[in-house]
Amino acid sequence: MATNLEFYFDFSSPYGYFAAEQIDQLAAKYQREVNWHPLLLSVIFKSTGALPLTQIPLKREYTANDLMRISRLTGIAYKTPSVFPISGVNPSRAVIYLSRSQPSQAKALALALYRAFFTESQNIGEVEVVCQIAQNLGLNAEELKEGMNDPNVKEQLRHEVGAAEARGVFGSPFVIADGEPFWGFDRFYMLEEWLKRGGF
Repeated sequence: MATNLEFYFDFSSPYGYFAAEQIDQLAAKYQREVNWHPLLLSVIFKSTGALPLTQIPLKREYTANDLMRISRLTGIAYKTPSVFPISGVNPSRAVIYLSRSQPSQAKALALALYRAFFTESQNIGEVEVVCQIAQNLGLNAEELKEGMNDPNVKEQLRHEVGAAEARGVFGSPFVIADGEPFWGFDRFYMLEEWLKRGGF
């Protein structure tokens, strides 16, 4: 039986943003569902010794061009944020809280947050910005704000990050399909072939 895809993403990841714009549509073509998992790469980087692309000079320049190129190729809007990177703690907690009772709304919020950051330069690391974006979607902002401060939600985020690392997740986007890991938006063509063929 076909299993759900596990989609891991960090809100500071522009490649994660591009992936978020396409992952559900890609999965639907092959009768799959997607479980969305926000994570904090800053935590994983501490244990792996990795660095964000923006902190590596040659990769920083390459990436800036690459992101604009992907935007032109895919038609997905992109604008370099004025503040980068941001903390993904608050948006991640918001998505986790919402996913407990409204998983489809949690995905909608994740996409809205990504778009606000990577097309409008809104600092989604701030609680009030997260709540305003949620309110624009018709969600209860005050209830969401309380949920983000719920100790159980905070603990769930810590658990999600630890569980992701235990599964071998080290970047964003990262998709696990039928136990097979695919890292990076540039591996989506390979992911699609996997879904199309049922593995290879």
